[in-house]
Amino acid sequence: MHENLNGPQSVSARPLELLRTPPPRERADAARNRAAVLDAAARLFAEHGVAAVSMDQVAAAAGVGKGTLFRRFGDKAGLAVALLDARERVLQEAILHGPPPLGPGAPPAERLTAFVDAYLDYLLEHLDLVRMSETSTPGARYRIGAYRFWHRHVAIQLDGLPDPDHAAHTLLAALAAEHVAALLPELGEPRMRTGLRRLAVNYSASRG
Repeated sequence: MHENLNGPQSVSARPLELLRTPPPRERADAARNRAAVLDAAARLFAEHGVAAVSMDQVAAAAGVGKGTLFRRFGDKAGLAVALLDARERVLQEAILHGPPPLGPGAPPAERLTAFVDAYLDYLLEHLDLVRMSETSTPGARYRIGAYRFWHRHVAIQLDGLPDPDHAAHTLLAALAAEHVAALLPELGEPRMRTGLRRLAVNYSASRG
């Protein structure tokens, strides 16, 4: 199947490029405050763990008022989403314009397996943050803009299945942060990675 960034017509969704996470647009002073907050949060989270850090501590370390922090990010889950935005954009750029097999030019089965590997790399590096962003409220994972991008990309690679949209959701369920965090201590990373790759291969083989 010829690669099309807009996706096959049989997969109902917006063009993949339009689902890409946009960088924030803001005034220069707001951008400086945002950068200070995110730098402080990243440093504190790395030093003490996400659960042990309060929003008050982030505000103090960033040199901004608590009101400014809460108005801008809402809560710690909102802060986690903001911290992950830049990391997500890097992966999205690789999917859209990077070299194959993650980027365009490889067969769908190879692209799907490459995505599983790349997403798992991203997830394991930021597991606590992703977990917080996905579980802050019921259904939060599916309201995050990046999820729509991942789902669209996977559905494109699974075009040919009876319902690629549903299959994409099912495959991504195995990559949910809560699921991975729960199984990782028991299975270990190599076993989880092998199982996820096998799942992607099995889905691809069902395309017919």
